[in-house]
Amino acid sequence: MAQYIAPLRDLQFVLHELLNVEATLKTLPKYVETDRALIDQVLEEGGKFASEVLFPLNRSGDREGCHHDKVAKTVTTPKGYKEAYKQYVDAGWPSLACDPELGGQGLPVVVNNSFYEMINSANQAWTMYPGLSHGAYECLHAHGTPEQKEKYLPKLVSGEWTGTMCLTEAHCGTDLGLLRSKAEPQPDGTYKITGSKIFISAGEHDMAENILHLVLARLPDAPEGSKGISLFLVPKFLSNADGSLGGRNPIFVGAIEEKMGIHGNATCQLNLDGAVGTLIGEPHKGLNAMFVFMNFARLGVGMQGLGLTEVAYQNAITYAKDRIQMRSLSGVKAADKPADPIIVHPDVRRMLLTARAYAEGARAFCSYVALEIDKELNHPDEEVRKDAADQVALLTPVIKAFLTDNAWVATSECLQIYGGHGYIAEWGMEQYVRDARINMIYEGTNTIQSLDLLGRKILMDNGAKLKKFGAQIQAFVEENGIDENMSEFITPLADIGGKVTKLTMEIGMKAFQNPDEVGAAAVPYLRVVGHLVYAYLFARMAKIALEKKDSGDTFYTAKLATARFYFARLLPETAMLIRQARSGSGNLMALDADLF
Repeated sequence: MAQYIAPLRDLQFVLHELLNVEATLKTLPKYVETDRALIDQVLEEGGKFASEVLFPLNRSGDREGCHHDKVAKTVTTPKGYKEAYKQYVDAGWPSLACDPELGGQGLPVVVNNSFYEMINSANQAWTMYPGLSHGAYECLHAHGTPEQKEKYLPKLVSGEWTGTMCLTEAHCGTDLGLLRSKAEPQPDGTYKITGSKIFISAGEHDMAENILHLVLARLPDAPEGSKGISLFLVPKFLSNADGSLGGRNPIFVGAIEEKMGIHGNATCQLNLDGAVGTLIGEPHKGLNAMFVFMNFARLGVGMQGLGLTEVAYQNAITYAKDRIQMRSLSGVKAADKPADPIIVHPDVRRMLLTARAYAEGARAFCSYVALEIDKELNHPDEEVRKDAADQVALLTPVIKAFLTDNAWVATSECLQIYGGHGYIAEWGMEQYVRDARINMIYEGTNTIQSLDLLGRKILMDNGAKLKKFGAQIQAFVEENGIDENMSEFITPLADIGGKVTKLTMEIGMKAFQNPDEVGAAAVPYLRVVGHLVYAYLFARMAKIALEKKDSGDTFYTAKLATARFYFARLLPETAMLIRQARSGSGNLMALDADLF
């Protein structure tokens, strides 16, 4: 009944027409041989894997969930998951964007990013297993010792072993400075780690023979707070000298969480009872190393929001064209039927276009940032690398929060299109709503992302990163401002750009007097910045569509209509958000806590 078809045409539009990735990749010596033909081939094969292998397991995996054997302290994933993972490994997908010296294929992040969009659409719960593994790879690749890299990275690259991130404890989630897990140094240079972790996605499973846990813990001489946290690599199974699996390390699953969504992913409570680990990076600098993983994960969670928005839209549009209810307000549209398809009704179209616009905007946004990551890591010019790094730092919290907020809205709207059937599990829509809700919480709640954006990424450098991005928008406005055909897009883009500048200055001035002003304004402020990014990208996409609207390809007609809908119906949300952000902290903090 449900379906997923990889949106290859729009992916190709974003990569080749909007971003012209091939030209950018030619400036990066590492990727000079990555051309359009190769990119499209990867996307096509990835789309097949997503729709033919992963999507059929999505609903069944949700219904079955994971099973915890309390005696054996093991977890079994839903039927078909293990077999799908073997296909994934055999096809070489884990190595797509990994270092060739470690057995990787060495493709750009922007290509890997598009592949992950598709597999997130097909099955978010399953995709979390390899997604976390790639995050572990990135962290070890950046901060691991030579011995750790040699011993563990090839296994992560091949997909033979998987990885996790173990941060959260029962008494601390966001405030990691409170964590209590301990690491005792041993004479052989290893550490024995004791403590408990909760909410560990993919913490135990049967899909791979070994799991590499990246665990935050404290050394005996650690200072208090977040400055006293170290990062350790703790494998499920220890390795023998010849690389074969050795004894079982005492890191065991105590329980798996019963949760609202992503039932196919094993969210574990893990207990460490003197588990052997090795230090990653420097003592007491664990958060610095883990942030490589966390930032990768935050971009990945934004991609999960995009994936769910796309698949929910695809199914809602199919339903809306098929379901007949009532007659069109402007006259009969399907005279051969007892009622008209519900797609004739204006508000059904509003809901469909909301999901469509949020999906297309998110796809452009994620690909834009992924290409900036490629430039940050590989461009020969140091200044270009620095500018790209600033953009990635600025926009990472926006991707995580804005895209997942929008996915919650979009999946809910798509469920609404189904009416009562949307609330029934048989149709599959209610799963997307349930799955979407966690994305606003984990890997740093969306409020934390908002505080990070406003407090750290903008106010701490007096808006320098934001000004760089704003200059790019201003250049586009000036270049296209005299084009009458573009005025419907350029005028509101220039307007929101100016308003963001003024709002930032106002909040910054208030924050000097009262730091609570940052907390009060942060969430609506991030959404305003998210809309600034979307307005910029939709204006660029509209320019391309205008140039090609007479080509006979209806794709450009649809793209132009979606851009017009975004500017007319979604961007105006910023007026309310700006008023909220400007209203200050007084209306939030005046009421005494005892009166709540």
